Amino acid sequence: MERQNCLQQLIAQHYPNRPFTLEFAAADADFRRYFRATFDNSDTIICMDAPPDKMSIEPYLKVREVFSAVRVPQLYVIDKQQGFIIMEDLGRATFLQAMQKDTRPEVHKVLLLEAVDTLIDLQKSSQAGVLPEYDEAVLRREINLFPEWYAPKEKNHHFTIEQQKLWQNGLNILMPALLNQPKVFVHRDFIVRNLMLRADRPGVLDFQDALYGSIVYDLLSLTRDAFIEWEEEFVLDIVIRYWEKARAADLPVHQNFDDFYKAYEWAGVQRHFKVIGIFARLKHRDGKDKYATEIPRFIKYLHRTLRRYKELAPLRQVLIEICGKDSEEVTGYSF
Repeated sequence: MERQNCLQQLIAQHYPNRPFTLEFAAADADFRRYFRATFDNSDTIICMDAPPDKMSIEPYLKVREVFSAVRVPQLYVIDKQQGFIIMEDLGRATFLQAMQKDTRPEVHKVLLLEAVDTLIDLQKSSQAGVLPEYDEAVLRREINLFPEWYAPKEKNHHFTIEQQKLWQNGLNILMPALLNQPKVFVHRDFIVRNLMLRADRPGVLDFQDALYGSIVYDLLSLTRDAFIEWEEEFVLDIVIRYWEKARAADLPVHQNFDDFYKAYEWAGVQRHFKVIGIFARLKHRDGKDKYATEIPRFIKYLHRTLRRYKELAPLRQVLIEICGKDSEEVTGYSF
């Protein structure tokens, strides 16, 4: 409440003689919260609250400049000392909310293709050396959240020596494939919940963790979402359409679609294990259990993918031993 009072004082200072109401707008998985201030004339602004003892707003500010090729919020007031940013309100409707309101596949396809066009605009602006590398250390740190948090905290199981060997053998196969993929700017959480529905072009939010890495990662994040799921045939269609658009835009995607789809799926293995670990950590360390209900979706994603690629058998074996066998009869795509 103390920070909210400080925020109200900051708004009043920069918008004098303009009465406003302040309401909670959203919260991220970290410590950031967002509030919407509505003035008497119905104008609105969004206020980021990022406690400086918990995090820095510098990454947000840097990436926002880097992501100038897409529609990101304009910034009006930056208070680094207090950890506040007052910015443009890009609206109230996320792509996720629009999809939940209208569940027709044709509507979802239109929105996802808008997201694909936005992603391609972002990737076309990519330059090496601008953002930190999405390197092996980061990839391994992320995927190891699964044995560090999910297995011991959610399943009450610590990896045996044999499971540790299987896990490391699997990572030694997976990592080179991920690191050898063509590189672009990577949002890292390019999901429909972070895209805002607008009349001109989608607004892009929550980009402060961006890195320079695999070209398939954001597409994977978009189409294998935590909060909404589509049939595999539908996802495959979106992936193909991205691949065709990316080739037309001279982005460095694989020339053979089979190779591209394999890279896409292998990137998913890393991300899915990571997300499971993050959601378990949020629940058991941070007391945020609302994400834990989505973990089974990512386990299902992993089962679908790992059964298709014999090279990744060590990871599949660990998944089965920790999470159980796949209960779904899969008739998916294998390349």
